[in-house]
Amino acid sequence: MTTRQAPDGRVELRLSGAGGQGLITAGVILSEAAVRDGLEVVQTQSYGPEARLGASRAEVIVARETIAYPQVVKPDVILCLSQDSFDKYIGDADEATLVIVDATFVELDGSSSEAQIHAFPITETAIEVGHKVVANVVALGALNALAAVVSAESLKAAVLRRVPDKHRDLNAQALDAGQALVMESAPAS
Repeated sequence: MTTRQAPDGRVELRLSGAGGQGLITAGVILSEAAVRDGLEVVQTQSYGPEARLGASRAEVIVARETIAYPQVVKPDVILCLSQDSFDKYIGDADEATLVIVDATFVELDGSSSEAQIHAFPITETAIEVGHKVVANVVALGALNALAAVVSAESLKAAVLRRVPDKHRDLNAQALDAGQALVMESAPAS
């Protein structure tokens, strides 16, 4: 599955959730992977005044050509790791928007969105891999498996470069687990 793309290959992504879920780090990792692939990239971030559990958001724009406007206007991909982020950003989605949610924390009941919504047990999977702290990397694996924003090789290299040496194996397993969530949910052809 791929996302809508502008003629210049521009893809706008919003990674959202609660503080402490590693979304800023995920945005930085995705941006580095895009640079490794020779793409143009802009990454911005915002978070609430609380250090933990407040709102957190990273936005990434990836394109083949120069990015003239560095703000996400109409996200092509929205990742929501918390109910609050889903409730806040689902209104920005349309039928061409790929929305990925953490089924561990996000209830879809009552959502009338026409977006392409995919719910995966992201945090549960991170815990199975070894620790909930790698939920952001599980999410990146699933996001990229669905949207193909960057090459799998560049994403893995960026993850391994951005995490402490002692956590490389855990994060590599988390990335693979996120990709596997998508592969396991794909209909048989």
